[in-house]
Amino acid sequence: MAGGVGSRFWPMSTEERPKQFIDVLGTGKTLLQLTVERFGQLVPAENVWVVTNEKYADIVSEQLPDMPRGNILCEPCRRNTAPCIAYVSWRIKSRDPKANIVVTPSDHIVTNVQEFQRVVSECMAFTADSDAIVTLGMKPTRPETGYGYIQGDLSSPSLRNKGIFRVDSFREKPDLQTAEQYIKKNNYFWNAGIFIWNVSTIVNAFRVYQPRMAKIFEALLPVYGTPEEQLVINAQFPKCENISVDYAIMEKAEEIFVCPADFGWSDLGTWGSLLTQSKRDLYGNALIGENISLFESRGCIVHTTQEKKVVIQGLDGYIVAENDDTLLICKLSEEQRIKQFSGAS
Repeated sequence: MAGGVGSRFWPMSTEERPKQFIDVLGTGKTLLQLTVERFGQLVPAENVWVVTNEKYADIVSEQLPDMPRGNILCEPCRRNTAPCIAYVSWRIKSRDPKANIVVTPSDHIVTNVQEFQRVVSECMAFTADSDAIVTLGMKPTRPETGYGYIQGDLSSPSLRNKGIFRVDSFREKPDLQTAEQYIKKNNYFWNAGIFIWNVSTIVNAFRVYQPRMAKIFEALLPVYGTPEEQLVINAQFPKCENISVDYAIMEKAEEIFVCPADFGWSDLGTWGSLLTQSKRDLYGNALIGENISLFESRGCIVHTTQEKKVVIQGLDGYIVAENDDTLLICKLSEEQRIKQFSGAS
């Protein structure tokens, strides 16, 4: 899923080029490219699909030059994750009615790729021949208020995989006091928005819980893969309800499971989260870019990949980031006000 506007990393990310299309980590690869790369050992390249907004299709092609253009599905408007997932599910079903599917955001990071691949492989084996829906639950490391949570029933592991458990409930983003209670228990996990199921399971779930949406995409089976597909999608997609897959399917489905996992996951929703996920020096500074020198500074995140030389002295807990002709210097504690400061959309 690569259609989000993701402009939280302003000035690097903007609505014209959201964070999934930028090199946030300074690795020389964008978050989208890293996402596709970590599936290289799991699925054939021709079985990777990207769903994005139509205005980003050329960026996707530019960053994934080996991907067949037909595997880039274009949404004519934003309708949240449920229509996005429904569209690609029926599209895949038209090609392979027995497909096993992993759905993942394109703008998250994973630091332990080998563990990620192991977990996803086990979950794919679990869903291949069953009507189970599996969601990955990240083991929390702090009382995070920016994530939704999954409450698992750890008392009764699945018979087919002792590391997969039934979901008791999904919880909305909590306040700090509630989040602190969650992490004191061992059965609450961050909801990473990564889902595994076979195509029959998810299509049937839409038929049961979102029949109007299911009818829209079911009716398009004759045009998938034809030259008329985009025109018909442009006409029909806006008729879908604007709703997340969590509300549309996950909170209603019965055969739903969670696989607790720990592979260095972050949704990189803030500059602070990037600081946490980055390699830091003895003073807690994360430096992304060449020729950066810090003196008498601590707890800063510096992202300056275009400058020849950067010298900073005397900052404590700051963001320093540049992109083209824009330079941001902002307290980490005030980053929620960046849009207000900048006029960023």
